[in-house]
Amino acid sequence: MFQKSKDTLQLIAHESDQPHVSKGALIPFKPNSIQERPTRALALPMQTIARVGVVALLFAVFGVAGTAGYGSMLQSSQVASPIVTIVDPVTLSVAAFDYGPQAALSQTSFFAETKAAFIKDELTFIEIDTERDQVRYFADGVLASSATILAEPTAGSWWDVEAGLYQVKEKQEEFFSNLAQTVMPWTITFQENFMIHGQPQYPDGTSAPDNAAGGVRLSTTDAKQLYELAAPDVPVLVHVGRVSADSFVYKPSVPDISTPHYFIADLDNNALLAANDITAVVPIASITKLMTAVVAAEELQLDQRVSATSPNFVVSMIPRLAERSSVSMYSLLQLLLVESSNEAAEALAAQLGREKFIAAMNKKARQLGMLNTSFADPSGLSAQNVSTVGDLYRLAQHIDQNRSFIFDITRDVNLPSAYVGGDFSGLINFNEIDDVTGFMGGKVGETIAAGQTSLSLHELQIDGITRTVVVVVLGSLGRTADVQALVSFVENRFGE
Repeated sequence: MFQKSKDTLQLIAHESDQPHVSKGALIPFKPNSIQERPTRALALPMQTIARVGVVALLFAVFGVAGTAGYGSMLQSSQVASPIVTIVDPVTLSVAAFDYGPQAALSQTSFFAETKAAFIKDELTFIEIDTERDQVRYFADGVLASSATILAEPTAGSWWDVEAGLYQVKEKQEEFFSNLAQTVMPWTITFQENFMIHGQPQYPDGTSAPDNAAGGVRLSTTDAKQLYELAAPDVPVLVHVGRVSADSFVYKPSVPDISTPHYFIADLDNNALLAANDITAVVPIASITKLMTAVVAAEELQLDQRVSATSPNFVVSMIPRLAERSSVSMYSLLQLLLVESSNEAAEALAAQLGREKFIAAMNKKARQLGMLNTSFADPSGLSAQNVSTVGDLYRLAQHIDQNRSFIFDITRDVNLPSAYVGGDFSGLINFNEIDDVTGFMGGKVGETIAAGQTSLSLHELQIDGITRTVVVVVLGSLGRTADVQALVSFVENRFGE
């Protein structure tokens, strides 16, 4: 039922209307703690958040505010799971809040309120707070275990955890990484490639360095204790602090260029340097494959080999799968991102189920605030794969901050030993742009519907400081010349 108070509209579940003694009473809280504060607005850039019920949820880029309601399972033998909804503060329309990465949980105050709501509703869950280097286990809202994070995943690797709400997917007493050649004891996996574990070791029993492989590392003793406590499907609430603000400032200007849709911005401080027709929704061709790689990194186990199935309904410029019986997932990513292989895109999607994979691509676009983006296939061949230059910039930001290994693959560089294991050599890199300064990765594409497209990163010297800029070009008739012109514009206008 709905209950209207003086300050806010609250959604009240039947269970919440029943008197009960809180099992979290022993957890010390300061006076006027989060639970006791009156409802208030959270001040965030470009958005004031209205709260309804227990907690408000915000999609960081466009500021969709909402509410989180948490319901307990009726049977004591089952894990209590949070039931979360998002409510638009203006229209009060309700949408489901799915498990997965959620940028809002990178905000310290928002994460604290969400955690407090979990405790108040006596949920069993794991908390990972990388800002405070803590992993905690709460049983029915009561703190049962606490451990210090000794090492975090390498930034940008496929093990690099994102802020969000997840569930325990799998538990293994010893997880062996084929690529890193390490054994990780007492491993708890959530969201396919995110994991908590103890001290990694090589097969000969020697300890592996922190950057050899893996996820959130605890001491082996702490990892075992958490392993024994956590059951499958237990919620995992993750907070990863935001990167500190960048104070570098540009003076924006617009170059003389004929390309209909372009966008160039500083990746570190979001300074828009030049743009045209930012919101036009147009086909994007093989830039699609960047999202394919992101979803593969989140939904698939990359540390494995799979059957080398060559789909007969797509054609790649350089077919490579037909003569193989198996292929590593990393090799599929190489083919996808270096040679823009359509068969690799379909092979990756087939591991999850094609329709389910495409749905995950569209779901990820919504999570990132890419509200004008839609995907119809994993390769970019369909003219229904559409986006805007502004949306694609958000995708570039996400990859750079959370999955930078994807950009590393697009420029075909030698990655750390944890990624060694590619099945192919002598790949032809379609992404490189001739005579352009500081190419740091990206993806090109071309179809009849999309014309020539490109998303690329470049390191430039601006006032003696190295800056990374993103260049997005859609609907071009001469992609190389357009990218050259945009990069030259920045160098000439802002460079030394």
